[in-house]
Amino acid sequence: MVHVLLIEDDKAVRDGLEFALSRQGHTVQCSSSGEDGLTRLRGSSPDIVVLDLMLPGIDGFEVCRQVRAAGPVPVIMLTARGDDFDVVSGLEAGADDYVVKPVEPRVLDARLRAVLRRTVREPTQPDTGTYGDLTVDRAALTVHKRGQPVSLTPTELRLLLELSGSPGRVLTREQLLQSVWEHDYLGDSRLVDACVQRLRMKIEDTPSTPSYVQTVRGFGYRFGPV
Repeated sequence: MVHVLLIEDDKAVRDGLEFALSRQGHTVQCSSSGEDGLTRLRGSSPDIVVLDLMLPGIDGFEVCRQVRAAGPVPVIMLTARGDDFDVVSGLEAGADDYVVKPVEPRVLDARLRAVLRRTVREPTQPDTGTYGDLTVDRAALTVHKRGQPVSLTPTELRLLLELSGSPGRVLTREQLLQSVWEHDYLGDSRLVDACVQRLRMKIEDTPSTPSYVQTVRGFGYRFGPV
């Protein structure tokens, strides 16, 4: 049973999603503000946070940053618009995925389950790989750089596992969307690019000139190191 923390100030939306997610077998804890949501997060251990961006008081962007700073719990953000600014800002704040309102419960449930599957798949590559200063343990799902642990979110870890599984091979954004996010549609490169940016901040010595996750312009990304 999945424990969902739903942070949404619109009562009608909140009640509808609580009912729908409960019908899908999830345990849902609701909050109507960012402040209350952060308090509930500290007092419980949700498996995933579903977060509206447009909240009174502390907005969803800041809530997302604080949730991310507190640990690796996944975040799916709800946005009233599919505007690039909202989506990219939310992803850069640490969200793992997003759903545009009005929300179809079956879509949200599918995205939620996909996020939670990201770190429980069986490894298809050797258990441990060392790439320069980076060590990826696929069995333990841990990453170390120069012997020090690197804290990654489930999505960041899954992205690194996909890229490092075939060093030197170029993976398109569409391939990564399908393998990491399990999206059944193509074209939303914002998810991939924002996650790559966050991953680089954690594993690269100089994120602006990456050695591990390299951009191949016009195609996608490949894993080094160089």
